[in-house]
Amino acid sequence: MSSHPRHRIRLTAAAAATAVALLASGCAAASDADAPVTIQVAATVTPMTDAVEAAAEVIEEGYEIELVPVSDYVQPNVLVQNDEIDANLVQYEAFMEDFNERNGADLVVVQPVYATVVAFYSRSLGSLDELPDGGSVVIANDKANVARALQLLADNGIITLDPAVERYTARVSDIVENPRGLKITEVDLLQLNTAYDEADAVYNLPSFARQIGLTPQEDGLVVEQDERFEVSLVTRAGNADAPEIAALQRALTSDHVREVLEGLGVPAAF
Repeated sequence: MSSHPRHRIRLTAAAAATAVALLASGCAAASDADAPVTIQVAATVTPMTDAVEAAAEVIEEGYEIELVPVSDYVQPNVLVQNDEIDANLVQYEAFMEDFNERNGADLVVVQPVYATVVAFYSRSLGSLDELPDGGSVVIANDKANVARALQLLADNGIITLDPAVERYTARVSDIVENPRGLKITEVDLLQLNTAYDEADAVYNLPSFARQIGLTPQEDGLVVEQDERFEVSLVTRAGNADAPEIAALQRALTSDHVREVLEGLGVPAAF
C-alpha cells in the first residue's frame, strides 16, 4: 500500500514534466511560425549593395533580406550554387553563363535589376583617337567583358574584329587589324582601378569607376550601354520558383528600389 502514493507521485511528476515539455515545444513552434523567412543575398559594391538594402526596407511581411557582402565575383556564384545562400546580385547573364560553363553549374537569371554603362577611361587622353602607336589598353579578363571591351574598340574604329565572329563573343585572338599595334592586356575586374594609373586607356564598369571618382557620362572616352548586360538577380535553377525568391523579386522591382538606383544615377532595368 505504501508504494502506491510514491508511484502516483512519480507519475504526476512525469506527467508534469511532459506537459512542460509540450508547452515549451508548442511555444517554440509558434515562435518559429511567427519568425520571418530570411533571404540571404550576396552583393559586392554599390549600387548592388544599395539595391539589396533598399529591397530589404520594403520586403513584404513574412520575409527579411540579409545582405551578404562579398569581395569578388566568383564567390557569390559558388555560394549560391552550393546552396549556402539564396541569391546574388553581382552580374549580368553572360557572366553567369560563363560561370555555369566553367563549373558545371545551373544558375539562372530571375530578374534584371539595373543597366551597366561601361566605358574606356584615361588619365592622359581626351579620346580613343589619341591612343599612340604601341599604346597600352587594359580590359577585364572574364569572357563577357573581354568581348564587350573589344566590341567597343571595334565600334569606334580602333581595331577590326573577324566579321565571322558573333557580336559580343570575340577574343583578343579574333582581332584581324590592330593598326596602332596596341598592347591589349586582360586583368581581373578588381585590378581595373589600379590599371587606370598605368595604362593609356582602361575599360571599366561603373561600380568600380565610381570608386576612383569617375562616371561614364562625365569621364568616359567612349560609352556603351546594352540591355544584354543588365545586372540581374540570380539564383540556382532548383530555387527559381520558391516563394521567397518571388518575394525578393517583387522587392527588388519596387518603386523604392527604382528611386534609390535613380538617385545614384543608375538606370533601372524593370
